[in-house]
Amino acid sequence: MRDGLQAYCRECSAEYYRQRQEAKGKAVRVKVPVARGHKRCPQCCEVKPHSDWERNKSSSDGWSSYCRECRAERNRVSYFQRKYGLSPAELEKLIASQHGVCCICLAAPAEHVDHCHETGKVRGVLCFSCNAALGQFKDRPDAIRRAAAYVEGTAWKPTLVAPGVYQLPS
Repeated sequence: MRDGLQAYCRECSAEYYRQRQEAKGKAVRVKVPVARGHKRCPQCCEVKPHSDWERNKSSSDGWSSYCRECRAERNRVSYFQRKYGLSPAELEKLIASQHGVCCICLAAPAEHVDHCHETGKVRGVLCFSCNAALGQFKDRPDAIRRAAAYVEGTAWKPTLVAPGVYQLPS
């Protein structure tokens, strides 16, 4: 209006807005009162102190939208979906199919998604050490085979052909 005031009070405007949204089939969040120095997380629906939140200067209240735990989980889910195309259920199914252990060493827990860097196809879930080892070998099967032969002691041992003449395995 010309005087800068609305025709209806805040509560009546909010009620009218809620009714219009419900008529459209949309839900309106219920405003939950929280104590000073606290904020409610929309994902876990818990009221937590500001110490459990990340700072965000671009938001109206200066705090992130979700608490630290929910934000970390949302980022984790988003990362696996974006990078590997895996939903949380698909990732859990993949780990369960491996009985929760690394496919290579069969000892450590499977925690790191392994994928082909050329095609992007997910091969399995490995422990940190095995995943790092494959990365160091640049996913080259020939280098991995030579490394296995070296560790088994069958590679690079010179063979005595004649006195003073040694032949290295090819």
